[in-house]
Amino acid sequence: MTDDRKLALGELALEVRSKNAGPFWVTMELFMRCAEDYATVADEGFINEEVIARLYALDPAAVRIFRIPSLNVVKISFPRPVPQGGLRDRDIHAGQHHVPLAALVPP
Repeated sequence: MTDDRKLALGELALEVRSKNAGPFWVTMELFMRCAEDYATVADEGFINEEVIARLYALDPAAVRIFRIPSLNVVKISFPRPVPQGGLRDRDIHAGQHHVPLAALVPP
């Protein structure tokens, strides 16, 4: 019997991570294992500004997506919900922001 279960990005990618991009921005990166997986994830029908905005409660106009085929990487940046180190900042290094993205299942 074959396993027809679709893999989430966190299982498909070599690495999914998030980090600070200065005190006011978060950057997330999807490092894909091969060109085929990169092509699936980089497809604008799958990952686009509207999808990221919905996941993170953002204005789609604030989302920046960079597709880097030579590295099999998709990089996503958006403004932090609160400034780094601010009173309401619950993740000073932005190290947990990637979790909703890692849970997405590609088509």
